[in-house]
Amino acid sequence: MNTANDFEHKLQHLLRCSQYASRILGSDTAQSAALRAGYARPFGRAEMEAALAPALDEATLSTALRRLRKQVMLRLMLRDLNGLCGLEEVMHTMTMLAEVAVQQAQRCVSAALHASFGQPIGEASGQPQELLVIGMGKLGGGELNVSSDIDLIFVYAEDGETDGARRIGNHEYFTRLGKRLIALINDLNGDGYVFRVDMRLRPYGDSGPLVMSFAALEEYLVTQGREWERYAWIKARVISPEQSPAIAELAKLAQPFVFRKYLDFGAFDSMRKLHAQIRAEVARRDRGNNIKLGPGGIREIEFIAQVFQLIRGGRDTSLRIRPTRQVLELLVRHQELSADAAARLDASYVFLRNLEHRLQYLDDQQTQELPDDPANQQTVALAMGYADYAALLEALAPLRQFVSAQFETIFSTKQEAPEACPWWHEGMGVDDTATVLGNLGYRAPIETAARLVQFRQSARYRQLPEISRPRLDTLVPKLTALCAGQAGPDDALARLLALLEAIVRRASYLAFLAEYPQALPRLVKMAAASAWACDYLTQHPILLDELLDDREIYTVPDWAALDAKLSAQLADCGNDTEHQMDALRQFQHAQTFHLLAMDLQGLLPLETLSDHLSDLADLMLRHVLTLCWNGLARKHREVPRFAIIAYGKLGGKELGYASDLDLVFLYDDDAPDANVIYARLGQRINTLLSSYTAAGRLYEVDLRLRPNGDSGLLVSSVAAFEEYQQQHAWVWEHQALTRARYCAGDADIGAAFERIRNDVLRQPRELPKLRAEIVAMRQKMHDGHPNKTELFDIKHDAGGMVDIEFMVQYLVLAHAHAHPELAENKGNLALLGRAADAGLIPPEAAEQVAGLYRELRRLQHAMRLNNQQPRVVAESLDVSACLGLWAALLA
Repeated sequence: MNTANDFEHKLQHLLRCSQYASRILGSDTAQSAALRAGYARPFGRAEMEAALAPALDEATLSTALRRLRKQVMLRLMLRDLNGLCGLEEVMHTMTMLAEVAVQQAQRCVSAALHASFGQPIGEASGQPQELLVIGMGKLGGGELNVSSDIDLIFVYAEDGETDGARRIGNHEYFTRLGKRLIALINDLNGDGYVFRVDMRLRPYGDSGPLVMSFAALEEYLVTQGREWERYAWIKARVISPEQSPAIAELAKLAQPFVFRKYLDFGAFDSMRKLHAQIRAEVARRDRGNNIKLGPGGIREIEFIAQVFQLIRGGRDTSLRIRPTRQVLELLVRHQELSADAAARLDASYVFLRNLEHRLQYLDDQQTQELPDDPANQQTVALAMGYADYAALLEALAPLRQFVSAQFETIFSTKQEAPEACPWWHEGMGVDDTATVLGNLGYRAPIETAARLVQFRQSARYRQLPEISRPRLDTLVPKLTALCAGQAGPDDALARLLALLEAIVRRASYLAFLAEYPQALPRLVKMAAASAWACDYLTQHPILLDELLDDREIYTVPDWAALDAKLSAQLADCGNDTEHQMDALRQFQHAQTFHLLAMDLQGLLPLETLSDHLSDLADLMLRHVLTLCWNGLARKHREVPRFAIIAYGKLGGKELGYASDLDLVFLYDDDAPDANVIYARLGQRINTLLSSYTAAGRLYEVDLRLRPNGDSGLLVSSVAAFEEYQQQHAWVWEHQALTRARYCAGDADIGAAFERIRNDVLRQPRELPKLRAEIVAMRQKMHDGHPNKTELFDIKHDAGGMVDIEFMVQYLVLAHAHAHPELAENKGNLALLGRAADAGLIPPEAAEQVAGLYRELRRLQHAMRLNNQQPRVVAESLDVSACLGLWAALLA
């Protein structure tokens, strides 16, 4: 109950815990009355603004601001110390006070300057300009402490000059504004101060100009911005004015500096060095009792949160948030921290920030040092709810130990410098290196030694920056030793050296391999198992990050969840087509890599792998269609009446890693310009899928199976497609139709396609004519793929995959009118079984040919994984069952 006795009890506790409160309340009865009237409720923005409303000039505003600060501080201290609020209210209220103070000061000074000089106008745009006040550090993050400095940076969009009778340049105008704003808030007078203002985080620090244009700021960040400034700019936020179109422009300018486009694992080393500097300064000043900068302090928790923001914030916009506690929570969802570690870090952060505030409540000093004075020690313990100072230290010590240990674990600061490798140095020639490799178990030590020596003597290696060469000098011997344990060590190491050559100039990737040695064995196993996999990594080194978590990389994909994830990533791109294309490609590459990792571990049967790769392609096509339609400048409806039909490998759900997509585009729309609009849509889809960007390509696309092939229209109406299939299509086009299906777009058009497909495949046909046409087409394909070797071409030679596919297509076209179950697109293996069930082929032959088809696909897949031509020695395969069935059906 808010009784008088209740207030007096809380007031006495405040007075016991704060000498500052005692001084203010002892000398200002109005503050005491205001505290009694308002202590039961949080201090809100409206109440702050109302207190400042009567102040119409800088002198009266100066007084009003300082009285307001005392009132806010007293209420906040009483509420916090008596358990009426928690840390979040303290930080939020102090942040709000700083925002209101800066905004009111800016409005007041701007009005005075405007009266003297007019409005500053941009030279290029001709538009009015305004000063943007950027809050850095805890102010930017909404985490201000009760006696904090406020770190500010002043910027404006354009140079130019004012439009008043007395004209001055925009830079001079905003410099005057900045100086007077600082004085209103920072200067100490008889009423005290509002906040100490620190401008040292601005470009060039104390030696730099007080205000800076966007152009000058961008030039500084690009050419001279330092790593610690990236860390500082994570929390940067415009606090005044509250709204301005220039805010978005500033964010667009600063974000590339803070958040790198690619994963930035070099942030670990940068943060580690910054922390080491802080630790050295703490030791030099004997400040081990500093709960912010000392071991296990607030700064270490902030570093833990923010290093992952620097690493991944360029790709994942959800990590571009400011409050430390929210970042910790997000890192659990991103599996960067365990739930237990994040919870303990969060609890430690709350404890340390509460302790920080109680240290500052003592005498309104900006301090994070535990007190030496016994009386102050007892007061702080009391304010924290402990019987004595020893009990407080007993609670604090394990908490700081945990934070410090967690920091050491993440940053590996206790890791000793690696010992120099006895054989990886300039003096080792090919022979000496080969001896080392032979002892390790390499089978071609001379050839492999020559590769290593050539790599070390290359210009690319010699020109490496100092930060990268030690990392590489550590990596190469480690990879060499790990490859020695593989079945083909020489091939594995050769592939990895090619990968290193591709990424050696990208310091971030070398940093990743150095920071996460646990990823190296997985990388080596993948390189040993598949040349294609290592080539894929070489082309897309950003996928190295996927090797980190073996729990996730070997998890069967949840396509619904992945669909939602991709939708969110694309939404973050806004209308930026380039970012959308990169997001699509990076997502597709990552999912392909996950499937590849499972494949190489033997966790996915080939049929299941093909299903997943086909599901991935379907998902990508759905999103590509939506993006391309939304990006059309000219369209007549919100949702297109358009569908994508898959043929070939994708149509039959037999997609491989590098398979192209055979696609046909259909529409069903009576709008006058529908054919033109949908033709443009088809062109955009083809371009988005097949064009190369810095992130690579999505898929190679083949559109030749559309009606009339290359000479036909890019898109067809449903009616035109049906008429073509019924009246003009060749038999080979009906063969292709057996492996076609709707995969994206308008579901009604998809249903119409399935009806047309079913009707066409179930047409009665003259069998002799059908056989003759299929045999002729088979011979044409055979002639187009001559095999002049003694090896067996498992795809094109007689008895191979094409023969089996042609036989299945013949069975469908010949008998689907009598056996409609054959018209379903169930894949070659299932259709062979259905043909046997219908009595069209012997069950034994169906089983043998199905087994052969599985084996041929397995061999083809295995050879492609190692970049081999898909051919195998003839004696290794028994294709007699296929040849016998061909003779029975088509001879």
